[in-house]
Amino acid sequence: MYDTLNHIVFGWYPYLCLTVFLFGSWFRFDREQYTWKTGSSQLLRRRQLMWGSNLFHIGILIIFFGHLVGLLTPIQIFDAIGISHGFKQIMAIVIGGLAGLACLVGIALLTHRRLFDSRIRATSSFGDIAILLLLFAQLLLGLATIPVSMEHLDGHEMVKFMGWAQGILLLRADVWQLVANVHPIFKLHLFLGMTIFLVFPFTRLVHVWSAPVWYLGRRGYQVVRSRGSSNGDSAYQRSHSSEVKS
Repeated sequence: MYDTLNHIVFGWYPYLCLTVFLFGSWFRFDREQYTWKTGSSQLLRRRQLMWGSNLFHIGILIIFFGHLVGLLTPIQIFDAIGISHGFKQIMAIVIGGLAGLACLVGIALLTHRRLFDSRIRATSSFGDIAILLLLFAQLLLGLATIPVSMEHLDGHEMVKFMGWAQGILLLRADVWQLVANVHPIFKLHLFLGMTIFLVFPFTRLVHVWSAPVWYLGRRGYQVVRSRGSSNGDSAYQRSHSSEVKS
């Protein structure tokens, strides 16, 4: 039963989460972009919003890219450039810990603002509050892994997680065995992290796909209707982006 549960959670569940994440995000981006907004509250407690949002986003970006590079880079590359497993473990603890603390302070400010200001809470949906609490719990779990990681400064446990993440992407059927016997705090952290990917398309988190990177490749003009155009024959003018940017 123990092996079966580990097989389901760390062998099958990741594929369910990734499938829903990819197809759900694609569907909402293609069909429902106007639905991934939240009730605006920028005029309320702006100072708390500014500090909370900045600390949260800086911290979460460092954590995300740290996990992305740390888990998905083959260990042979770190070995080839002379980064030992132990040094990588310490680097992950220090950088991840500092980013995690900044992110935790930020999300604590955002959560307090959303839950304890009646005007902001009135404009908040269940999803707005639920995803904040889910991220809050994941950050606490992530920080709770640091004392356990301090007991494995040789980096051996960290290599297991790298092998597991890379094995999932390589469709290895037995990859769940790599994390079957790790500390329960790591298992909870992995499970909740996968669950965030699962619910991602149904929450306000999808707004990350609206990052304005598309402007980098857009054409340098806009189409406007002339003042005297009629329904039947509309006249259009193009003005270069050096004069007008939409």
